[in-house]
Amino acid sequence: MSKKHVFRVASTAAVVALGLAGCGTVSNTASNTASGSSSSNVSTTGAASTNVSNAVLTVAPNVTGSFADNFNPFSGTNSVDGTLGNIYETLFYFDNTTGKQFNLLGKSFTFSNGGKTLTVHLQPKAKWTDGKAFTAQDVVFTFDDIKKYPDADTNGIWQQLTSVKAQGNDTVVFTFKSSNIPFAEQYVLAGTYIVPKHLWSSLGDPAKAKITYTQAIGTGPFKISYFSTQDYKFTANEQYYGGAPAVKTLNYPAYASNSSADLALASGEIQYAGINIPNIDKTFVKADPQHNHYYFPPNNPVELYPNLTNPLLAQLPVRQAMNLAIDRNELSVKGETGYESPASPTSLVLPPQKAWLDPNLPASDKSFTVNDTKAEQILEKAGFKKDSKGIFAKDGKELSFTLLTVSGWSDWDEDALLIKQQLQKIGIAINVSQQQYSAYYNQVDPGAGVKPTYQLAISWTNAGPTPYTTYHDMLDSTGGFNIEGYKNPSLDKVFQDFASTTNKSEQLKDMYEIEKTAAEQLPVIPLLDGALWYEYNDSNFTGFPTKSNLWIDPSPYNYQSAAIVMDRLKPTK
Repeated sequence: MSKKHVFRVASTAAVVALGLAGCGTVSNTASNTASGSSSSNVSTTGAASTNVSNAVLTVAPNVTGSFADNFNPFSGTNSVDGTLGNIYETLFYFDNTTGKQFNLLGKSFTFSNGGKTLTVHLQPKAKWTDGKAFTAQDVVFTFDDIKKYPDADTNGIWQQLTSVKAQGNDTVVFTFKSSNIPFAEQYVLAGTYIVPKHLWSSLGDPAKAKITYTQAIGTGPFKISYFSTQDYKFTANEQYYGGAPAVKTLNYPAYASNSSADLALASGEIQYAGINIPNIDKTFVKADPQHNHYYFPPNNPVELYPNLTNPLLAQLPVRQAMNLAIDRNELSVKGETGYESPASPTSLVLPPQKAWLDPNLPASDKSFTVNDTKAEQILEKAGFKKDSKGIFAKDGKELSFTLLTVSGWSDWDEDALLIKQQLQKIGIAINVSQQQYSAYYNQVDPGAGVKPTYQLAISWTNAGPTPYTTYHDMLDSTGGFNIEGYKNPSLDKVFQDFASTTNKSEQLKDMYEIEKTAAEQLPVIPLLDGALWYEYNDSNFTGFPTKSNLWIDPSPYNYQSAAIVMDRLKPTK
């Protein structure tokens, strides 16, 4: 497999997550060691470790041939790895793997006034790495700045906000036009990286500001100390409000190819990586079984998206037949070499999201079965008949579609070929079209107000610590990744109900209705549970997330969670 890590970038966050459902006033009670805590609310504050080491942690979130000197947090994925998280921080981080809440520049928050007022209490000990105090004025400035320069407000925050005001140095009050708890948590609390007013007030448009490594002043656990196009380094922020990290140096080298990065990882030269390695047990683990480890936890469903503006794909029997003919186990074993498991009919990622699964769903809505005979019977009942080519057709229109995937994403390319073979068995013809990424993306998501031109496409979803993020983006009429064009006013109302409450029982009721619609109406067809790529070598540092203690999203390309991981690692000697 060679699929890259792709995220729909929200504002300055490379990966942002929806807040924990039912979260109102948040206490700051958990210990500093997240790996030892069972609480869903995790503080960043605590005593600095006395066990330090001169060992360097070498990190490879992706395979990158060279780096550009861009440390602007408003550049999203155009900034170098570590800009977000290591240097600049959000108020909170909501983990999309565990559902835990991590308190960063914010200590606690409370919704009031029917969810239209959000009060955030800040970390009083936080400082910028130039020694200046972090205050509520920095938060107000950051939000006011993206209001002044709308091109920096890529999440449309000011379409929801009416004001952001400071109350003293340590409290900020956000006022919203209407109640939308998930939006407030995802984009205001966890999706906007705070910048220093005393340095940025003279820079003009934040999206266009030139921030090189010498100008990157943040509040995070690390600060940039060296940069070249082939390598850059961070050192520990000794004044970090959560205590100085025990890892004193982070090294981010460039690698020209997957093979060179694979060799560096197997040899222990890289200790923390998100690289997709073929035959990982043989090429990586076997090189040092005691210290080389990996875990690819399920993270977000991979879907077969039907373009519902197509009059044939808009017919439920056609989607039902496809759903019955697709063998997800074959996709998992042959297309994904066992790294990714078959998805569930509800698109819930299981077992991580099991707590949200409706226990009363029928068995057919909980697991997939392959049934070619039933698939053909459904089509025949809907008025389709096989023509001379063996393809089902009705009114002279054949069930013949083009399936879009990304050229070079070898796992999805193989999945597409397998789907072609599987659907051919039941009389549906598929032409696989492998496009370069930019051409692919322009077809599936050409922009606001422009209808996608694809027929069928394999694509991702957007994950969060509750299923709301995935479902809303895919299925709400205004969803950010509703590329199939699904419209269901009744379901839109369910999403609105979920978003307006912090009551868990009410949210579960709403979620059950969404699950049933997803499984039975098949607006999209679930294929696989996409994995997070994560490898680590623990010869010099301990505290990495493990399969048995997955205390946070472990992937180094989820920048905010990666910063939390590296901040909490401890040296082995």
